[in-house]
Amino acid sequence: MTTEVNSEHEEQLKKLALVGYILYALSLIIPFASIAAVILAYLKRSEARGTWLESHFNWLIKTFWIAVVGTIIGLILMFVIIGYLVLLAVTLWVIYRVVRGWLALSENKPVIADI
Repeated sequence: MTTEVNSEHEEQLKKLALVGYILYALSLIIPFASIAAVILAYLKRSEARGTWLESHFNWLIKTFWIAVVGTIIGLILMFVIIGYLVLLAVTLWVIYRVVRGWLALSENKPVIADI
């Protein structure tokens, strides 16, 4: 019975991680959606501790903060034109992170952190 309860809880966390990835995908159109995603990740990370889903919430949190730093750097460097390339690189990197995380989630696997 605990396996069923544990499985149900993991399934709930998996759905919430999926919502996080969807919010990040939406953030490419609606920039502030990523704030909702990171809040969700912070709120649910402790519940996922010790499961394969913990890596997904950590992945979402790390994606947010690195994207924020990259975006700030890109915005500052826009005055010397290279900022546009930095912003493009950050956007492509976020897309990569969302796709990689989403694929791992759909296969019920933890996401292996690289950066």
